Amino acid sequence: MDLSRDLEGQLLKRSEVADFQVSDDERSIEFPFSSEFPVARYFGNEVLSHERGAADLGRLNDAAPVLFNHDPNKVIGVVERAWIDDKVKRGYVNVRFSKNAFAQEVLADVRDGVLRNVSFGYAINDMEQRGEDFVATRWSPYEVSVVSIPADPTVGVGRALDAQPAASAASPTPETEPEVPMENTPDISAVRAEAAQEAAKAERSRISGITALTEKHGMADLGRQLIEGGRSLDEARAAVLDKLGAKVEPVAEKAADIGMTDKEVRTFSFQRAINALANPQDRKLWEAAAFERECSEAAAAKAGKTAQGIMVPNEVLRRDLTVGTASAAGDLVGVDFRPGSFIELLRNRSALAGLGVASLTGLSGNVAIPRQTGAATAYWVAESGAPTESNQTVDQVNMSPKTVGAFTDYSRRLMLQSSIDVEQMIRQDLATVLALEIDRVGLYGLGNSNQPLGIKLTTGINTEDFGAATPTYAEVVSMESKIAADNADIGAMAYLMNASMRGALKTKDKGTDTGAYVFEPGGTVNGYSAVVSNQVASGDIFFAVWSQLIMGMWSGLDLTVDPYTHSTSGTVRVVALQDVDFAVRHPESFCRGNNTL
Repeated sequence: MDLSRDLEGQLLKRSEVADFQVSDDERSIEFPFSSEFPVARYFGNEVLSHERGAADLGRLNDAAPVLFNHDPNKVIGVVERAWIDDKVKRGYVNVRFSKNAFAQEVLADVRDGVLRNVSFGYAINDMEQRGEDFVATRWSPYEVSVVSIPADPTVGVGRALDAQPAASAASPTPETEPEVPMENTPDISAVRAEAAQEAAKAERSRISGITALTEKHGMADLGRQLIEGGRSLDEARAAVLDKLGAKVEPVAEKAADIGMTDKEVRTFSFQRAINALANPQDRKLWEAAAFERECSEAAAAKAGKTAQGIMVPNEVLRRDLTVGTASAAGDLVGVDFRPGSFIELLRNRSALAGLGVASLTGLSGNVAIPRQTGAATAYWVAESGAPTESNQTVDQVNMSPKTVGAFTDYSRRLMLQSSIDVEQMIRQDLATVLALEIDRVGLYGLGNSNQPLGIKLTTGINTEDFGAATPTYAEVVSMESKIAADNADIGAMAYLMNASMRGALKTKDKGTDTGAYVFEPGGTVNGYSAVVSNQVASGDIFFAVWSQLIMGMWSGLDLTVDPYTHSTSGTVRVVALQDVDFAVRHPESFCRGNNTL
């Protein structure tokens, strides 16, 4: 386990309870800044070796700054000298405080004993495992800070309230405990040691869980803030979802990408991948698909699962498809073929893709998102009286992978054609069929028969019953009012309807004696954007804060090939599979209108 490689480039911090020694120069102070006290990290207990040559003090001895609470904008002094005492296993510095007003205030608090804690930033260069501990055999400190948050010797982690890490605890006060290592501290009972081990184990689990979650969604900075702020994994999940909702991410989020360049995205060929899968004994075809197989392995590793055939990375699925699709495969092979003359299949437009639905991609297990469902109660009490106890209530929004699939049969001869138009047709057709079905179940999924649960059948959404096939302006406005009455108008809102409903509303007078119609010029209804898609069933209108709908994706598109079912006719069956689920964060943020006739 090469943790030094994992920690390379990470700037770590530890805290100490310092024994400040004031010199004759009233602005100079000497104190210990490091020790071999074990600190709980996500991988185990971290120990900084204080053997001769282990610490590289070059940066400290090059006039390193002394900061307040690790804030680079609050320089309060300079390190004049740093050294290691390998007998007592401690690092020491002599620092000189600045003459600026703030530095003098800090110095005064140090002299009065108000501030006694120090912390230092460092980087680990080499690390090795010794028993249950991981010992940094080469490490480099780069700054020293006076900190206001005291160390926690039980857990070994201190946290700054402003999310600036004052990370881990160090030695007790030197007057009473000159030896720093925890195992040599005689007054710590067995019960306390066991409790510390349990706390360290829980802390490692918390840190690793938050780190994995936030890095998966490209939010490493948020992860560090959550870790340093002492947040739980459940709180981290909620924070990630809030960020996703606030950013109004598109359906295909880049957190699950594998880092392909634009050129590599254009190079990826569905056709080569399918040919290789259909002819596994053909070495030439297998080698021709080496790039596609490499991308598949990277996508599978990112998703944490094994592909059934070839897993298509998300970047490839997002690339622009500029060539039309023919209705019959035979139309694609010809000497004087003109792609611009293709008559494309008429399909429904996606309903959800442009509405700001939040997405969680690259998932590897079931998802449980905590949600507060009730608040505490405030009471008026008499003098010397006590309020009645009340508690918040919570539940969970659960998501688990549901698999949607489609298959298409292609002739073997067609698959062997090298025409770029064959390639475009194959990937556009497979991707579009799956995307539209996923889009549909986001609205109308049954929640059974292996389908996700869509908005329509989600318990708790608002409804508006129209008195006629075409709603009145008052009925449409009522949809907005119902969401607002639930305090659920917490983001950008939009209407969603099909083309027939749009046509009806274009000729439906608002009834305000102004000659104005419900569907307004500029594509709005009641001042809100109105999206049109024939994915919406006849008679329905949806109005919602669409970022409150979550779509979870567990992998990229998984392509498999069946060359046997129709082998006598030379046909290859290509099967595409995708794992997905939907969940609604706040049902009150949605309203479905429908005529009752």
